[in-house]
Amino acid sequence: MDNSINHNIKITLIALGCSKNLIDCENMSTELKKAGYDVINDVALSDIVIINTCGFIESAKKEAIDAILEVADYKVPEGNVKKIVVSGCLSQRYPEDILKELPEVDAVLGTAHYGDIVDVVARLVNELADPDADKINITSGKGGFSHLVTDREISTQGFAWIKIGEGCLHRCSFCAIPLIRGTFVSRPMDEIIEEAKIIASKGIKEIVLAAQDTTNYGIELYKERRLAELLKKLSEIDGIEMIRVMYGYMDGITPDLIEEMANNPKVTHYLDIPIQHGSDKILKAMYRRDNAELITSRLEMIRKAMPDCIIRTTVMVGFPGETEEDFQIMKENLKKWKFDRLGCFIFSPEEGTPAYDLPDQVDEETKQRRYDEIYELQKKISAEQSQKRLGTVTKVNICSVSEDGIFYIGRSYGESPEVDPVIFIASQEGELHIGDIVEARIVDCSDDYDMTAVTI
Repeated sequence: MDNSINHNIKITLIALGCSKNLIDCENMSTELKKAGYDVINDVALSDIVIINTCGFIESAKKEAIDAILEVADYKVPEGNVKKIVVSGCLSQRYPEDILKELPEVDAVLGTAHYGDIVDVVARLVNELADPDADKINITSGKGGFSHLVTDREISTQGFAWIKIGEGCLHRCSFCAIPLIRGTFVSRPMDEIIEEAKIIASKGIKEIVLAAQDTTNYGIELYKERRLAELLKKLSEIDGIEMIRVMYGYMDGITPDLIEEMANNPKVTHYLDIPIQHGSDKILKAMYRRDNAELITSRLEMIRKAMPDCIIRTTVMVGFPGETEEDFQIMKENLKKWKFDRLGCFIFSPEEGTPAYDLPDQVDEETKQRRYDEIYELQKKISAEQSQKRLGTVTKVNICSVSEDGIFYIGRSYGESPEVDPVIFIASQEGELHIGDIVEARIVDCSDDYDMTAVTI
């Protein structure tokens, strides 16, 4: 098809779930634009809508289904949308169910087939006038990097994600990620470096490394962990000023990684390490490699080398067999470990996982109570940890402007995009711009989470 004809076809992409899904969406958008399609951000005006879904837990599946149904409301004859594509994790897990139960969907693409998006859209364009055309189901295989381009469209403000791995080596008993994305594979280092150079050339100063477990980087490709080496090479790129590591595991927080983070001024003193629980009994039932002793020792290593390190974690409540004693053990350990930030999930049984039909399921009311208690506890811990930063000077990446126009909104080394609080910045240096990195003094930490700072 002549690319000039494609300009008449308007496409909107919707990214749900994690940062890795957003990266995949950015790559699809880049390829569609190269093919001449008009990629916009307005479902109501689109001919084709692509929904890149998450299917990790029950709430994510519900969000995805709700998004599909919402887009379906815009489908002809009521609206302008003619074709709907569902890609990503939900379509990988339930392709037949989606096509059967959601007849508005015209195509499903699995996690190994983002690179087929241009061909699929071309086929759908040829069938725009045929509402009864055969459905498209391309879901063989799992994960991979074949769809990634080094010069992709960046949709985020002031920073860019870089995917360094796909899939997962861990086999946690509650998690469906290996079923959806496959086993862990590392992206070749030279590809990552090349992408980072291109990102830097666009004036973006902060990059955030993403994988299901970044600390496993290199373990199967180079036969050893090479995250520390990757950080060193990325820091040598002109224009890159902040490098953030997300989604690590305690057993992968090695002395050489800590040393590189502590001594490399471009690597943020920030770690996101999901521990899932604080009771050894539950951790064992989850098939986790960690235990409370390991978690304690690694946190001590990190904080000794980087006293200012901001550490985020994720825990789960309501795992089958979690007694009140197990829950209290987790709470006591969280008080001791003092994570700066914490996210909490309520266990949901996922088909195909060992925990799906375990005995001793926890009732929903108890799950919700424990969830609420964890957040009440963490609110106090986070407030206590934040106070330690009062009066400190930090570099802040300017990301946006507050709705009232009074403050700039930014993130320091201690705030990861999308999941963490922000810093409201009062500028004494005149006008600032998105992507600027400025020095500011934190002057107020009284809010439960967000902070206020003044440029210096």
